[in-house]
Amino acid sequence: MLRVIVKENPELRRTLIELRRAAAAHKAPVWGAVAASLARPRHQHTPVNVGTIERHADPKALVVVPGKLLAAGRLTKAVTVGAFHASSAAREKVHGAGGTVVSILELVKRHPTGAGVRLLG
Repeated sequence: MLRVIVKENPELRRTLIELRRAAAAHKAPVWGAVAASLARPRHQHTPVNVGTIERHADPKALVVVPGKLLAAGRLTKAVTVGAFHASSAAREKVHGAGGTVVSILELVKRHPTGAGVRLLG
């Protein structure tokens, strides 16, 4: 049975559909977990600060943030972050540390099996 997506944001709807497809096609539970997190009500989303990424991610790590990436804290590690939304200051901090910020869908396209992807948030 297909799950009905009741989100009104078209970008979020597309992201949920693609995440569920990738989880099923590649047997990648990380993408299913990201989809489940994004499908929750907005008030249950926990924003993630770059300082949290500094504490929990290794250098050159792949991190996915199902929600907002905010700029509180410092970041010294070059990481690749896939986020549904990132503030401009957070993008600057990640780029300043030598990392990249991409959309969640771009991260799925680059790493369809989800191997090595760490979920924060």
